[in-house]
Amino acid sequence: MLTIKDEGIILQKTALPWENRAVFNPAVIVVGGLTHMFYRAMGENGVSAIGYCQIKDGRVAKRSRKPVLFPGEIYEKKGVEDPRITYLDGTYYLLYTAYDGVNALICYATSKDLVNFTKHGIISPQISYDRAEDIFRNAKVKGRYKLFETFYKEKWGKDVLLFEKDAALFPRKINGSYALMHRILPGIQIIFFKDFAELNTRYWEKYLNNLGDNIVLDPVFGFESWNIGAGCPPIETPSGWLIIYHAVEDTPGGRIYRATAALLELNNPLKVIGRLRRPLFSPKADWEKQGQVDNVVFPTGATIEGDRLVIYYGAADTLIAAKSLSLTQLLSQLT
Repeated sequence: MLTIKDEGIILQKTALPWENRAVFNPAVIVVGGLTHMFYRAMGENGVSAIGYCQIKDGRVAKRSRKPVLFPGEIYEKKGVEDPRITYLDGTYYLLYTAYDGVNALICYATSKDLVNFTKHGIISPQISYDRAEDIFRNAKVKGRYKLFETFYKEKWGKDVLLFEKDAALFPRKINGSYALMHRILPGIQIIFFKDFAELNTRYWEKYLNNLGDNIVLDPVFGFESWNIGAGCPPIETPSGWLIIYHAVEDTPGGRIYRATAALLELNNPLKVIGRLRRPLFSPKADWEKQGQVDNVVFPTGATIEGDRLVIYYGAADTLIAAKSLSLTQLLSQLT
């Protein structure tokens, strides 16, 4: 019942060495009438950096020739990836994935002006899947959490760390605490904390022992059969927190990434008000079905223009596109 408008391709790679292979999975935020976009850019060496451009009226108005963030630490030597941006209490928080070739971990950087960013390092649990196996025995989680623990240990060895991606910060504090969506496979969880300095190993071990109490969404429908993951930062509406997330279906022909949506209670986002039973949109265009990774639409940023919700996404891990729809219609469907 939802009308989805295809806004087409927004951004493609250039000849610059750091983004001549692909650009995808953007973070977006509207300031001063401009949509500021921070995107994952990949060069020929396969290493990712984070680029920047400005979008006005659906077109690129300005684009930086240098990355805003690039790998600098040993734990991000193979890339800084998949940013999400949130403005909260006078500060812009840019969350991203640091990848060292084996481990994927959540990091964040902050800015006051969207120009100069300060990195603050790793905030996700630096706990091995081998250790997590012991913790998950006591946590109230479904068996599929243990399945992914086995999957990653067999692929990378028992010392591989919990694979953490897809983190997004809520744009306001809830009951005096920061709220952060993250993903320990195969579901989406939310953590609450007073200060980023709290997010140490002791915090995470205690949290993981109660992981079942902090899961907001687990895969339910057929198009979510492999896993789900946070997409765009939560959007506050009168009806609740609007969550645009990705869902992965495992099919005989390979995995298919789709976009979908849920609505969470404003004062307790662990409570789900509504959830789409069918995908919001799926790979259909040739450039969504064929690329570095086939059959991928991966939503990571959204803006609201009146009643128009614009969703920006990575297409086939190769370029950036957008789709739009009525916010009112979507909220009506979810409630």
